Amino acid sequence: MIADITITEKSFGAKSLYKNLRFSIGDDEKIGVIGRNGVGKSTLLGILAGTDTDFTGDIVFRRGVSIVSSRQEHHDVAHKTVLQYILEDLPEYAALSHIIETYPETMGDSSHRISEYTDALQRFSDLGYYQSEQLIVEDLKRVQISEAASHGLLSSLSGGQKRLVEVIKIMHSHAHLALIDEPTNHMDYIAKAQFVDWMKSAPEAMLIITHDRDVLRAVDRIIEIRDGEALIYNGNYDQYLRQNAMSTTGAMNEYEVVQRQIANLRDKVVQFRRLKERARDPDTIKQFKRREQQAAAELAELEKIEKPTFWIDKSSVESLGLKSGAQYQKFKAKNIRIHGAGDVEGHTRLLVDVQGLSLGYGESPLFANTSFQLREGQRIELRGRNGAGKTTLIRAILASILPLPSSSTQERTRRSLDAGPDAQSTPQNFLSDKNISGVAPLRATRNAGPKCFAGLIDVDSKVKIGVYEQEVGRELFEMTLGAAIESIYLSRKLSITDTKVRQLLGDYLFTPGDRDVPVAQLSGGQKARLQLIAMMADGPNLLILDEPTNHLDLPSIEELETTLARYRGAILYVSHDSYFQSAIGGDVVQL
Repeated sequence: MIADITITEKSFGAKSLYKNLRFSIGDDEKIGVIGRNGVGKSTLLGILAGTDTDFTGDIVFRRGVSIVSSRQEHHDVAHKTVLQYILEDLPEYAALSHIIETYPETMGDSSHRISEYTDALQRFSDLGYYQSEQLIVEDLKRVQISEAASHGLLSSLSGGQKRLVEVIKIMHSHAHLALIDEPTNHMDYIAKAQFVDWMKSAPEAMLIITHDRDVLRAVDRIIEIRDGEALIYNGNYDQYLRQNAMSTTGAMNEYEVVQRQIANLRDKVVQFRRLKERARDPDTIKQFKRREQQAAAELAELEKIEKPTFWIDKSSVESLGLKSGAQYQKFKAKNIRIHGAGDVEGHTRLLVDVQGLSLGYGESPLFANTSFQLREGQRIELRGRNGAGKTTLIRAILASILPLPSSSTQERTRRSLDAGPDAQSTPQNFLSDKNISGVAPLRATRNAGPKCFAGLIDVDSKVKIGVYEQEVGRELFEMTLGAAIESIYLSRKLSITDTKVRQLLGDYLFTPGDRDVPVAQLSGGQKARLQLIAMMADGPNLLILDEPTNHLDLPSIEELETTLARYRGAILYVSHDSYFQSAIGGDVVQL
């Protein structure tokens, strides 16, 4: 056993995260940690890593256990090179390197220091650190971080690349326990497959926060943080779904029994009170008063029982009987309600026509001779490795619906971009048009923007596009959540009232207090829900989704999939989630 964890209390202000969270971690065990956004998954990793000590409980590690954890923020290490950061964060690397580099000049004839130096050399070799630098560079290349970038500053990498750096660091740590937070966000399908293969065969025990069902399908055990406790499910994701359906059905039965007892006790309190008031005999009055107080005391104890969080996946719900199914609909946990998804008329109108397109940067295209058509009601998945040009293609499609000069009255916008080195790149702020619903404008300068080498993009001028991106726009970061929602609506000339803001907050699972929280301080899941609000703001008939399941919890992912299944407009999407690909379907355009 590597660790025994008991956390009896952990709070943030008035919000209690854990009340009796207990579990253990075994040798070599791969554990997936799941739970609704905001239940404290990342906080748990901080406690286990020792960076958060403000809790009540005991964390007991086996003697000699080494721990490595992924980092969420990199401000204090931004000045380091990528390779330097990874190496120095490996367990024992910095201390051993210091001994190996400095002792030859200072140890003299000291037998103690000579012994330390010899032991350090042996330990450094045992951990494979002599080969680590080259192996790390090779692994970084596999996730498309070049050798030049590996020797460059960490601050020069994107947020997604920094996540990949964290994964490579974990892979080379040789620690007994790895604490990993959302490792596959921003990975392409090849890198993710490599990560899963490594995870399954690695000797380290791992505690992995993830809602990537492909990863959860490969773990040994799943721990769900729910209602302040750790619910333990042996097996992988498929086994979790079956066990969760059974345990949730039993918990609903128990809760319904309690609710009937509460209703019965309330009736008794009223009944005994009335009998007491009508009685004239002192002994009878005392008797009814005692019974009233007894019933009231029992009622008070039962009313302290909080309603558990009930969630069963859609497939398991469909297999429930009529009684259990109706019971679940009555008691299930509130989920997001996505607006505007059913308001689009389904036709076969051609929305996007891409013919013989070659796009790229500099002197060579990222992809060539790509053609496809997208009609209302159709789904198309853009598939390719990171850097293959998926986002570049999306940017070009969005750029093509910018308003043309007033002399043009064509219903359809046909933009054929000149081929060759003098081709025009996309203009700045090309998501500013009123027909596009995105959280953050994708921006490209004339120097940095994609260049068309050949082909054309033809987009219906009347199309309304909703965009879901991987990052919230920086211009919203300093705003409060409420102000950001108002800004999104007003920027598209949509009416927005205080009542509408409150409704959106509730439908997308924000609390009233979240309204005044700066967007920069929202969790990844909360930012993802803000992006959904923006995407659906004005009832688009074309959705463009870039890795929409990143940061969403399992119930929210399922709700998104269910909503998109009944959406009657067109969908162009990028996703490396095989479950999401299966749910949305459509034709695949390989770049």
